Amino acid sequence: MRKILILSFVLVSTMAMAQKDKKTTPDTTNRNGDTTMIADLKDNLLDNIPVVSIDEGDLTDGSSQNVSSVLTAGRDPYYSAASFNFSAVRFRIRGYDADVFSTYMNGIPMDNLDNGFTPWGLWGGLNDVMRNRDLSLGLRANTFAFGDIGSTTNIDARASRQRKQTNIGYSYSNRNYSHRINLSYSSGLSKKGWAYSVAGSRRYADEGYIKGTYYDSWSYFAALDKRFNNKNMLSLAVFGAPTENGRQGSTVQETQQLTGDNYYNPSWGYQNGKKRNANVGKTNQPYIILTHDLRLNNNTSVSTAVGYSFGDRSTTGIDWYNAADPRPDYYRYLPSYQTDSIMALRVANAWRTNTDVSQVNWNRFYDVNKGSLETFKNVDGIAGNNITGLRSHYIVEDRVINTKRFSFNSVVNTRIGNHVDVTGGLVYQLQKNNYYKRVNDLLGGEFYVDLNQFAERDFPSNDSAIQNNVDQPNHILHVGDKFGYDYDIHIQKASAFIQTVLKFNKIDLYGAFEFSNTSFYRVGNVRNGLYPENSSGKSSVNTFNNYAFKGGATYKFDGRNYIYVNGTVMTRAPLFDNAYISPRTRDFLQPGLKSESVQSIEYGYIHASPTVRVRISGYYTRFKDGFNVITGYSDQFNNFVNYALSNINKNHFGGEFGVEAKLTSTLTLNAAAGIGRYYYSTRQNMNVTIDNTAKPIATAEVYSKNFRVPSTPQEAYSVGLTYRSKKYWFVTLSGNFFDQMYLDFNPLRRTVNAIDGLDMNNPDDVKTYHTIIDQTKWKSQYTVDFFGGWSKRLPAGLSIKKPATLAINAGVNNLTNNKNIISGGFEQLRTDNVKLDKFPPKIYYAYGLNFFLSVAYRF
Repeated sequence: MRKILILSFVLVSTMAMAQKDKKTTPDTTNRNGDTTMIADLKDNLLDNIPVVSIDEGDLTDGSSQNVSSVLTAGRDPYYSAASFNFSAVRFRIRGYDADVFSTYMNGIPMDNLDNGFTPWGLWGGLNDVMRNRDLSLGLRANTFAFGDIGSTTNIDARASRQRKQTNIGYSYSNRNYSHRINLSYSSGLSKKGWAYSVAGSRRYADEGYIKGTYYDSWSYFAALDKRFNNKNMLSLAVFGAPTENGRQGSTVQETQQLTGDNYYNPSWGYQNGKKRNANVGKTNQPYIILTHDLRLNNNTSVSTAVGYSFGDRSTTGIDWYNAADPRPDYYRYLPSYQTDSIMALRVANAWRTNTDVSQVNWNRFYDVNKGSLETFKNVDGIAGNNITGLRSHYIVEDRVINTKRFSFNSVVNTRIGNHVDVTGGLVYQLQKNNYYKRVNDLLGGEFYVDLNQFAERDFPSNDSAIQNNVDQPNHILHVGDKFGYDYDIHIQKASAFIQTVLKFNKIDLYGAFEFSNTSFYRVGNVRNGLYPENSSGKSSVNTFNNYAFKGGATYKFDGRNYIYVNGTVMTRAPLFDNAYISPRTRDFLQPGLKSESVQSIEYGYIHASPTVRVRISGYYTRFKDGFNVITGYSDQFNNFVNYALSNINKNHFGGEFGVEAKLTSTLTLNAAAGIGRYYYSTRQNMNVTIDNTAKPIATAEVYSKNFRVPSTPQEAYSVGLTYRSKKYWFVTLSGNFFDQMYLDFNPLRRTVNAIDGLDMNNPDDVKTYHTIIDQTKWKSQYTVDFFGGWSKRLPAGLSIKKPATLAINAGVNNLTNNKNIISGGFEQLRTDNVKLDKFPPKIYYAYGLNFFLSVAYRF
């Protein structure tokens, strides 16, 4: 709280200082056509440069000038720091989850309806054609959507909006991928009204920064525009980014200490002398967008777009039947689990010296499967239909989500007189996801069987209960076959909004209203043996009607100084991911499912001049009646357990500060600070179920009140200096500091059962109580980063008879090579109240020294 009060004092002081400067010259000094990467990156951020509209006679009369509004596209010093300098520790603006940040492309909403996230990977590698962005931070008004409380971005990838040029680029890095090759060409708009743009890239690495990871991605983009006349333009864009990457698994500190590597990755092992990753992600979801722009007159325009996306995203994993756990970091395989000290030393030594112990043992899987000749009877439920062969006890499975998504959006913008702007829109979205598992590799065996081994333990004499699909019992599986679960979700959302902006000499006012209807349901494609009546067919339809109001005011002192306040009251339909308790097996919903309510207010001060940019803001946001479902394996029940959480209320409040100040003609100071407090304000309700039992096995109240929202720093600071030479090179050095970072907590440990029997008059029991209940806070962290570049305008003759630009950029993050920066983690859902450290948290570390180098040739 003290730091927030200090930030507020800085707000008042800065406002007072800025008021001394009443010059009204528009700030255009930063629109210099610089072609360096840093300029391109910053041009994608929010522009707080005010433009003053005045007559010559007004130059001496500041009180009568018509001051224009703060623009919504360009550079915002705080947002720039949050996007780049704070990314090493997974900083989240205002502590918000990703589902309150919306993204549009060519007018189409891009966020997933099932979880609310923006699938940025669908256009990864296409930076050259995705640079034109209109960004609305927080609760500001915008011209393309109602907006969200975090931010709302519209990417304009139409061919006619691309800069006319050819760009050839190459980058080298030691991060997720090592090499990036990109090529793009944009024609510009011809005299006949045609424009086209094409782009492609390849990003790849045999091994990334983390051992056992790899990256292989191709990206493509094609766009075609036709301007028929001054009123009509039609735009088509097609893009995709088929990607495959070997991923990193989460680990406990014991394994990191045993291997001497904070980046220990349990997902890979050697097969025939080569590294093979068991956790591979694949994505291939092409997108098609058709947009029509209609200009009715000089004051009214209509933009209508339809979009369609389809394809798969999947991850692989190891599945096993009646065999030892294949994960190298399974807790029973660690020294800490051994009760005999000599055995613990042997296990520790094996971990340090033998990769067959510390990594995935692929050879063992093949040995087990090739030695398991079995006869399986009554295949597909046909008596006497017996099959003899090598039955796999270990396989690699694909966990697939096939998505089909249709979107429609139409937005009208009109100006009424000189002071009123009206925006209205209609949005319709339809999404279908098919979730299923598929056999990827039998690992030397000849077949696998579609049985529920957890049900076999609980219902050994019930032949029906153990079937994943009772309509095809004892089904034999080969590579490519579906198994385990197979269900669809159908989500539909329709909304309409209207927004009015009033602009006057000294004040801008706006108000907006949105109404939306969201519905979703589940369709089971197989009849599960445990829930034959609730697993197959269409479930009941869940429908939610929601509203949203927002409004704000901006007072314009002059062309450089603004204060503003915005607020919103809204409700949001629950996400599908948080509604169904165990959609893999049945259609049961969380009890009392309803919409979440959100109230938020933000206020601030903006100053912009040729030498100084400042934004200082405060905010308060309240989330009420949220839901969540988390699933994990329980040793107590030998099955997957589902924890359905409700009554999730959160408060987020704090302040933001950003400044960009030109100290000299070549030296610029950049500083930013985000100080917040994000915490749960209620005790959550928890219903516990297991996959094998329909009835809840427990209900509990979670001691979550006043726990901090985890997995993001609640304080982040950055200060940097940029030297920009008149000879077209620049360097930036920045230091960043992070504090108030908390571990994601296990709700089971915050219940009355977890502390049952403790005597709070006993000092030892009090210590145990705090060990169980208290939330883990990480130590403060810091990074030092470098960024630099050089560009050169080449004369004609050296570049195919055209002037050209050669740009070289380099960046080095974490210059001190600090490999102890914790960037995230979570407590395991497994618990043991006798041995409290039996299941320690799994944590991630930020990369040590990492870099990139890029070269671009543009003509």
